[in-house]
Amino acid sequence: MRTSFPSECCKESQLNSLNPQSWLQVERGKLSKFSSQSSSSSSSSSSSIESLIKVPEPPVQPFFKPGDYVEVLAQIHEELESCPPQERSNLYLFQHQLFRGLGEAKLMRRSLRSAWLKGSTVHEKLVFGAWLKYERQGEELISDLLATCGKCAQEFGPIDVSSELAVDISSGSHETVSMTNGNRILRSVSFKIGDEEIVCDRQNIASLSAPFHAMLNGCFSESLCEHIDLSENNISPLGFRAISKFSMTGSLNEASPNVLLEILIFANKFCCERLKDACDRKLAALVSSRDDAVELMECALEENSPVLAASCLQVFLQDLPDCLNDDRVVEIFSHANKQEKMIMVGLASFSFYCLLSEVAMNLDPRSDKTAGFLDQLVESAETNRQKLLAFHQLGCVRLLRKEYDEAERLFEAAQNAGHVYSVSGLARLGHIRGHRLRAYDRLSSVISSGTPLGWMYQERSLYCEGDKRWEDLERATKLDPTLTYPYMYRAASLMRKQNVQAALAEINRILGFKLALECLELRFCFYLALENYQAAICDVQAILTLSPDYRMFEGRVAASQLRTLVREHVENWTTADCWLQLYDRWSSVDDIGSLSVIYQMLESDAAKGVLYFRQSLLLLRLNCPEAAMQSLQLARQHASTDHERLVYEGWILYDTGHCNEGLQKAEESINIKKSFEAFFLKAYAMADSSLDPSCSSTVISLLEEALKCPSDRLRKGQALNNLGSVYVDSAKLDLAADCYINALKIRHTRAHQGLARVHFLKNDRTGAYEEMTKLIEKAQNNASAYEKRSEYCDREMTKADLEMVTQLDPLRVYPYRYRAAVLMDSRKDKEAIAELSRAIVFKADLHLLHLRAAFHEHTGDVLAALRDCRAALSVDPNHREMLELHSRVNSHEP
Repeated sequence: MRTSFPSECCKESQLNSLNPQSWLQVERGKLSKFSSQSSSSSSSSSSSIESLIKVPEPPVQPFFKPGDYVEVLAQIHEELESCPPQERSNLYLFQHQLFRGLGEAKLMRRSLRSAWLKGSTVHEKLVFGAWLKYERQGEELISDLLATCGKCAQEFGPIDVSSELAVDISSGSHETVSMTNGNRILRSVSFKIGDEEIVCDRQNIASLSAPFHAMLNGCFSESLCEHIDLSENNISPLGFRAISKFSMTGSLNEASPNVLLEILIFANKFCCERLKDACDRKLAALVSSRDDAVELMECALEENSPVLAASCLQVFLQDLPDCLNDDRVVEIFSHANKQEKMIMVGLASFSFYCLLSEVAMNLDPRSDKTAGFLDQLVESAETNRQKLLAFHQLGCVRLLRKEYDEAERLFEAAQNAGHVYSVSGLARLGHIRGHRLRAYDRLSSVISSGTPLGWMYQERSLYCEGDKRWEDLERATKLDPTLTYPYMYRAASLMRKQNVQAALAEINRILGFKLALECLELRFCFYLALENYQAAICDVQAILTLSPDYRMFEGRVAASQLRTLVREHVENWTTADCWLQLYDRWSSVDDIGSLSVIYQMLESDAAKGVLYFRQSLLLLRLNCPEAAMQSLQLARQHASTDHERLVYEGWILYDTGHCNEGLQKAEESINIKKSFEAFFLKAYAMADSSLDPSCSSTVISLLEEALKCPSDRLRKGQALNNLGSVYVDSAKLDLAADCYINALKIRHTRAHQGLARVHFLKNDRTGAYEEMTKLIEKAQNNASAYEKRSEYCDREMTKADLEMVTQLDPLRVYPYRYRAAVLMDSRKDKEAIAELSRAIVFKADLHLLHLRAAFHEHTGDVLAALRDCRAALSVDPNHREMLELHSRVNSHEP
């Protein structure tokens, strides 16, 4: 989600009660430090600390969180193998919702794309195409850049609804028989409309519909009449002339929009299906704006015109999220009845309201329109899976809106449908109503009735105090180290006890592997209370880099406002000071500190393109790809020359999977002017795109050319490091060592890792170990260094290093796989599988699932192996080894 789901405990009445200036007095010393306090000042300081470091309860998330996501993924995969084509999109949608609950952004988008590709109706194509377009907001530039490379990328643009949507109009065809009046054959009939008479071919008009056929050729009196009055049927002479012409030519080409609307209503009244369909399609082609769509959607719903309705729908969906700020559009979507929904979105009603609900929640989860869309989602839910998701999401919104009775009913319905996570909503409601013990018991019952998960202990901790709460939060972290609340609670508790170092160490534990804004905010508050304003401004500037509009203290204060106040307490750096600070922090692998320095430098007159580019590199290292892409786009926007702009365009294309186009941009830049960054980009893209081993010589020459061009030591160190890697791959170890040593001379700290590899390949294992130890000592973020060092020591030391890796960054999967393999080699099958399972429970990783599936196969547990194979193929459907294992295991299934 683009915005975090707020905690229910945020009190709206407090929104204007905060005065940040009271914490940041201009005279230093107003906020007493912990180390020197009298008993009277201690109480005041404690009160200030309390107001600074309040940790809100974690919100009840509006996500699907099953008790065993691996089992559910496997079920979905199995159903996809055998289900009818029309059911696939809904299965991929549910897969998307599961990955959303796991926080797997790339997998979420891939599932949405699969739903779009497998869409069996035009409505599914419209909904999932619009959803993907919404998810790609801010990436419009990529399509434009691809177009400059001669590649079209308008995947999710408008589609020709009229040609895609077939409507059965066979019932509108009728055989015609000439009627006689005495001995005279009546070949024509005159229709009176107002003061005008329109002469028509009787049988052509009769062929328009069954009612006209009966009127003109049946037993009605009109069948014997030459003049028939149609004045009371809301059709103008101009409109009926167009109908007469259509009856002869089958075309409405000359009819104006207003006349088409008349004809549509008339055709619907007299069941003229061919005429109505032609009119429907003609009007659909005229919808070009939101105003058109609003006006014509009403008519489409009243007259049951599916093509026109789909065309209007497309205009609305292509305009997300802006169209949801239009009350007219919201009214149409929120109040459509079952029949109107069928006309508007066909059988894609559930996926349609899933999309609208997500967009509305991102805009304002407490709004009436969010609740209205979720009400429609509940009404559209048909399967058990759809119901549990809809009930839970609407329950979360009702909880935020303080509609507690309705929220309770919805959470109970979701839990009864099988959604165990909805118990968290029921527990919150119980606590709000004063039944804290009941809330605690409810969670205890869930914990004891199945495999406990981290969120269960986190939730239960809210309903106890003291040691019990601490123990539950420790268990929560052990089961799921990605949960932020336990770290924040423990850190805040330690800070209140004035155990400063322990508090900082606790919050740094999670910031070492997960750059969560709420955790940065809490550490900022710690530094503020400690009057460490230099550290405080570092964190707030990192926050603003990631989210320029971020608001602190439960949304009450803009982070930018707090930064302004903190700046009064730190000395200003010159441009030279900033470069020195950036150099020091980059060299010590302090990525958050580097981000902060760049943020500050961007306020100066320095070349902004280069700085935004550096910012993007750091954000990629910190696993913030969306923010990195925004920085790259800003770098392009602020490029001072064409050749510099082309380099940034090349990186934008490369980072979005368009390697060859990125290479093309690098070559265009070099043709204008030879530069370090252009050669570096070309070398990087070529090394990645070519499978030919001989291309290494070209990459080497490109990096050598890059090093001849002017650049700063930070980038030259990276180029030397990359050059060393290419030399290693080419078995030129001495040349590689020279590159790494030269990189280290200009303080490119990561070159220790490359030099260690050279030592190892020269059979100097001790030298490799020592080299990695130097990196560990220098780098602030050193989990990867411990992991790499583990390759250069004996088994016991390897185990110790990998335990340290898991402690520093539990998301790194290699340590779990290594420990599991060692256990398997020792014939400790259950322990090996358990080691993998403790990581799989919070990280949907292909390699972990693959290894566990292999272990299950080895132990003869075919069903468990098949489950893991299917879940792994949900993560990566095209993984060759996984497909082979799945095929082998599947053949053994009983």
